Amino acid sequence: MNQRKSSTNDVALRVATAMQQMGIDGLPRNYELVYEAYAGVNPELVRDFIALGKFKTQAALDELGRKYLPHHHEESVLQRSAGAVRDEMTNFMALLQEEKTSLSDYGRLIGEASQAIFSGDQGSAQALGNSIERLRQATERQATRNAAMEARVANQSKTMDTIQRDLAAFEATKFTDAATGLGNRRAFNKAVAKVYANPELPLPCALAVVEVDVGKRFSPIQVDALNDYLVRHYGSLIKRTTPSNDVVCRFDGFRFGFLFYTTDETEVGRLMTLLRTAFAAATLKHPETMRSLGSLTFSAGICMVGSAGNAFDFVNLAEKSLQQALAAGGNRIVLHRDSEAGGEGKDWMLYRAG
Repeated sequence: MNQRKSSTNDVALRVATAMQQMGIDGLPRNYELVYEAYAGVNPELVRDFIALGKFKTQAALDELGRKYLPHHHEESVLQRSAGAVRDEMTNFMALLQEEKTSLSDYGRLIGEASQAIFSGDQGSAQALGNSIERLRQATERQATRNAAMEARVANQSKTMDTIQRDLAAFEATKFTDAATGLGNRRAFNKAVAKVYANPELPLPCALAVVEVDVGKRFSPIQVDALNDYLVRHYGSLIKRTTPSNDVVCRFDGFRFGFLFYTTDETEVGRLMTLLRTAFAAATLKHPETMRSLGSLTFSAGICMVGSAGNAFDFVNLAEKSLQQALAAGGNRIVLHRDSEAGGEGKDWMLYRAG
């Protein structure tokens, strides 16, 4: 499935046919999930989708959707959280009402005891003793209730903390790539949009789209077998090599996006050299046999912020640069540069990496 390069219309037709054959409801979230699986841009999604079997339940589809397309399930998560908070608040209000009643009863007993003590009536010593005994017992009960109240409040506080952490974790999944722990394409788009928050004065930065040259070393069958290992390996390597103040995200497959907060081409070249050196030094080992698999190279397309007037062009020009690098055989870095002839047209500067 993920080896076939399909046109958008072809994939859309296949999606509609597949959904009908598998009895999948025509819900928007189902359509996008099946579309992503048949488009094949995310090998992990393709693998997990196939693993569901021929006939897929809505529950299984939703579980997959929460992992790869969490934005479709945000409303249900928020509804569950709101319901849990509502239940906890109801319980807490009932707890307060119980405490109010208990304090009212305790106050009444205190009043009765005070009246017996300060009334000046020296009548029955037994009556006075009984009043004091009732007050003592009520005080003990109230102390016990206070301890129970404290414990119940602590439990409710823990429950609320858990709900808050779950919401924070869900929010993080919308912008995190599960396989590498890096940001995902959604996080990258968000970061790029901030670059042009002021279109007249975009943030000084450079954008790079990097693709690991797995096809130069491994066959499609080998790539499929080693996919998880390779993704984790290079995701971790890229994360360690990229400066913490810059942005690095995984798009899909073996493609990563970088946002370097500098417009110094020499500095960008230095960062690419560091990454290239790290790739060469990080020898791959087969995850089962531990046999050495050598090392891989990467191809990259780079665009400086001054060459693009908006976020779409910024990313698109870097993507085109990457395609130039791949078309030239890979293991190359292509820097997009404006034509010096009046700024019209584009030419490409091609560098052999290494």
